[in-house]
Amino acid sequence: MGRRSDHSRDELHALILTAGADLLAEVGLAGFSAREVARRVGYSIGTIHNVFGNTDGLITAINTRSFGLWAAWLDERLAAAGDGDRIAALVDGYFGFARANTGLWTAIFDHRLPQLSDADHQARGLLTQTVTTEIARALNRPADEKTAALAKSLVAIVHGHTTLSLSPTWALMGESSPDIAALARVREVLAVQATAGRPPS
Repeated sequence: MGRRSDHSRDELHALILTAGADLLAEVGLAGFSAREVARRVGYSIGTIHNVFGNTDGLITAINTRSFGLWAAWLDERLAAAGDGDRIAALVDGYFGFARANTGLWTAIFDHRLPQLSDADHQARGLLTQTVTTEIARALNRPADEKTAALAKSLVAIVHGHTTLSLSPTWALMGESSPDIAALARVREVLAVQATAGRPPS
């Protein structure tokens, strides 16, 4: 039986979101069930739908939360790097979060929705902003649209290496250190950009 009066709506939102994230981390998107989340928090499936709209709404909220955790993870590594190798800290942070939170990380990219709210876009954009700021810093350039476009391309390079590293594919290719390879590719691109004087349009 649901404990319908035990929590306020904000408390329910936080309770369900945390339980949903825990489940998603355990079983991944394919094994995710809003009914299991409801069972864990002691409320009905209807309560979850009332708070988040539907299961997709809950997963979207969890994924946005994961982006926030990921951005914080990168910030911690950049803080630890200080004035040292901040590009290496970014790449290490990208791989590190994916490896430590594989279920949450893969769900970000496996879940498809036609439209996100402005709040979701803003929260998810913090990670790209962090990368753009660091690329601008490395190249001594403004963090403008061209630098942001370059940052997104570099994220794509690291993302590809990370994705392959979480499956047997990378080993089947005869490689053993996808993080080192990704960092090398990023450094190569940045070296070319430093010589060219501006990021590509």
